[in-house]
Amino acid sequence: MSLTFHWFLPTNGDSRHVVGGGHGTPATACGRDRPPTVAYLSQIARAAEDLGFVGALTPTGAWCEDAWLTTAMVSQNTERLKFLVAFRPGFVSPTLAAQMAATFQRQSGGRLLLNVVTGGESHEQRAYGDFLDKDARYRRTGEFLRIVRELWEGKTVDLAGEHLRVEDAKLARVPDPVPEVYFGGSSPIAGEVAAKYIDVYLTWGEPPAQVMNKIAWIRGLAAKEGRTPRFGIRLHVITRDTSEQAWAEADRLLAGFDTETVRSVQAGLTRSESEGQRRMLALHGGSRDALEIHPNLWAGIGLVRGGAGTALVGSHDEVAERIKEYAALGIEEFVLSGYPHLEEAYWFGEGVLPRLAAQGLWRHPAGNQEVASAQVPFAS
Repeated sequence: MSLTFHWFLPTNGDSRHVVGGGHGTPATACGRDRPPTVAYLSQIARAAEDLGFVGALTPTGAWCEDAWLTTAMVSQNTERLKFLVAFRPGFVSPTLAAQMAATFQRQSGGRLLLNVVTGGESHEQRAYGDFLDKDARYRRTGEFLRIVRELWEGKTVDLAGEHLRVEDAKLARVPDPVPEVYFGGSSPIAGEVAAKYIDVYLTWGEPPAQVMNKIAWIRGLAAKEGRTPRFGIRLHVITRDTSEQAWAEADRLLAGFDTETVRSVQAGLTRSESEGQRRMLALHGGSRDALEIHPNLWAGIGLVRGGAGTALVGSHDEVAERIKEYAALGIEEFVLSGYPHLEEAYWFGEGVLPRLAAQGLWRHPAGNQEVASAQVPFAS
């Protein structure tokens, strides 16, 4: 078994502090410390590629740069790295999206992955001209993915759905390979869509017991559809040579959260209709106290950032053990990030990945495992 690791492109800006934003809240001011230029994002992407990450996630929403355009430009400065492009089905027609994906595959050499984000914030969706409620958005996502998948199969599609209608839709050239579809959602209707259409189900970094229950839920729904999706988890990471160094860095980040910013961000996030965001908020309750909610799992990021709000914090050995704990539940893919993203990619890539490689749990996708393993000696 070889676990798969992805990194993150901070198209909302980067910093030595936590850059907040997401789920209807704006990026915080420190996002201007390192603007998300193509040059800087390409630097992160090349580092991730060299270290052995398979892909890089880009977010979507009003708080960040457009993921399609940004990754198309950054892809020209990399060779192997794939791009997990987040996009919202309600903002583009399914036929055009299928065509865009096919073009991206051809021009990048097959390096597109798609992260479908239905959108949990009605006030943000309305800013883009989308006035459906949350459940209707998920039903539309199902119709969207049905159309896109049939187009990718080379079919001519006619569909008069509840929300989407196409006639005689067909692609002149289908993508090769077909992009894998990633998707997350914790509400009942999200589970129904995931079971029918997605390749990889993503969960945010909840404690293992909650993740185990979520995996069992999606597996059960997918089995009824005759499908077996893979599972991934979205986490931040703070890993250092010693546990003390890692927790000192977490404390430094926490000290940078001023009271007014926390209050403002939490007030914005409580408006969210997302069940996953509600679960993230419940992990810390808006308090700075008791933020280690499971060994080496820290909920501090969620005080100032929407979406993924937990981080693995510890020594390289401790972080590797937590990854093994999630892998034992059925998690095969890890979508990680850290502040700042360039430096933290090296801490993880040179500290944790060699330890996993030494235990047969990871291989460098370029067959460069010997180089990665030599960078930090394995300590049992």
